[in-house]
Amino acid sequence: MRETAPLTGTATPLTGSAEQPAAEAPESAAEPPTTAAGTGATPDHPDDPPRYAPEWLRLREPADAAARAHDLLDPLRVRLADRPGRAAHDGLVVHDLGCGTGSMGRWLAPLLDGAQHWVLHDRDPYLLHFAAVGTPRSAADGSRVTVETRRGDLARLTPDALTGAGLVTASALLDVLTAREVGALAAACAAAGCPALLTLSVAGRVELTPEHPLDTEITLAFNDHQRRSGLLGPDAVSTAAEAFAAHGATVRTRSAPWRLGPDEAALAGQWLRGWVAAAVEQRPELREPAARYVEERLAACVAGELRVVVHHTDLLALCRPKGAAS
Repeated sequence: MRETAPLTGTATPLTGSAEQPAAEAPESAAEPPTTAAGTGATPDHPDDPPRYAPEWLRLREPADAAARAHDLLDPLRVRLADRPGRAAHDGLVVHDLGCGTGSMGRWLAPLLDGAQHWVLHDRDPYLLHFAAVGTPRSAADGSRVTVETRRGDLARLTPDALTGAGLVTASALLDVLTAREVGALAAACAAAGCPALLTLSVAGRVELTPEHPLDTEITLAFNDHQRRSGLLGPDAVSTAAEAFAAHGATVRTRSAPWRLGPDEAALAGQWLRGWVAAAVEQRPELREPAARYVEERLAACVAGELRVVVHHTDLLALCRPKGAAS
């Protein structure tokens, strides 16, 4: 195990993308990664993957932490404590897919007992650097936490990539995958015999108070945008649940909503811009009414009058441990 992390590690074919800003994707929430929203950064080369702004990921991190379903942690802890072949001195190896700036590790590592080694996967070396330096160095009971990084395309997941894994995690990742990619992820976790904690997948539902006549139309257009090019979008959790269950896993899901009020006005404003930008990209005829809509909504946000609930779902898949009877 490494105590310090290199900027990049061995490129491993995995699945996914980095957390998305202004549109659900890894560590992003309910909006698509769009530079028009001011949350993305342009790649250095046309063939490079999109780069997601660390500023957006930092802005959303407190809301992510507050939203994640803590009641999924008890069954996870039981499974981790009972994993076959586990010795008292063995550390838990956690693979965090599409880690972005590492908010999942910062949230989860201090909530689990015992030594941990986090393997952080992302395509963007810039984000991997932030994730590595920001990973906690101690667990809930004071045990050591170490980290390494692996740069690679998460779109070709192989079971070998998760060899030795005790847990797989991801944040806001499932909804930017295809059904094939989710199936590959479920198969790899099942082959490794490890549980998967996959949080903050977009649910396709948003509540804004006060209501506005365009709310429903923007929501529907955004959801269609999330499903572009075969991506699962709001259908991700149900598809993933079926895929894991087909491999014999016990699957639990919980609601994990962002609840944004006056104290989260900066995040609400940035989210709103990205959410509407994605809807307009999907339905260009909305451009003019959407411009007025954003102006009104941002004014309410600045005045402390806007409340937003962005619905997400967390999923825990307890795959059969290796060697367990079927």
